[in-house]
Amino acid sequence: MRSLDDCRLYGFVDTAYLDGRDPSWLAEQLCAGGADLVQVRAKGGSEAEVRELVRKVLPVTKAAGVWFVLNDHWELGCELGVPCVHLGQEDFFDAGYRSVGDLPAKGHRPAVGLSSHAPEQFRRAEEAGADYVAVGPVFPTGTKPGRAAVTLDYVRWAAANARKPWFAIGGITTSNLGEVLDAGARRICVVSAILRAPDVRMAAEEFSRRCAAAG
Repeated sequence: MRSLDDCRLYGFVDTAYLDGRDPSWLAEQLCAGGADLVQVRAKGGSEAEVRELVRKVLPVTKAAGVWFVLNDHWELGCELGVPCVHLGQEDFFDAGYRSVGDLPAKGHRPAVGLSSHAPEQFRRAEEAGADYVAVGPVFPTGTKPGRAAVTLDYVRWAAANARKPWFAIGGITTSNLGEVLDAGARRICVVSAILRAPDVRMAAEEFSRRCAAAG
């Protein structure tokens, strides 16, 4: 796997966007298209469903040398030996944790990504020892209904002040990607603009290529 510093495109196998497709096939398309990380996200899914998703997707990312990220399920991620778990503010700070070292783990301890929606949350995530921080939602997005967009101003702040790797997320499309890159982002998360594209691999390739060209 690449170091997080060198990663550019963060893709998703999100159950809300499967549309009957095989999760392992989607993961293959994302990896082939240049995704450096693939997150499995199953909001509202049972533990059994999440386990099955990990069983299908983790071997694909391993074979491709791509980061596997599990959304929300810290203890399951430890048990299944996943490389990384992503947690939201409500799953980490609101749950009483102040450092990633506070998260309970027996044996395997995944890397940790944390969400942030404002500079003070970003600073707190860095101080907590997050391996990377997500910055967003940059634009309004259906994956975060009711969450106000943080706008490109927060992206510019992160570009100027971040000490840890960070990924811009939320409503990023091929149409507004140039604005996000011009604001200083060099790592992006993309959900619907790839998963709802006619050709998933080709869409991932375009995002990956444009991010790489930005330097």
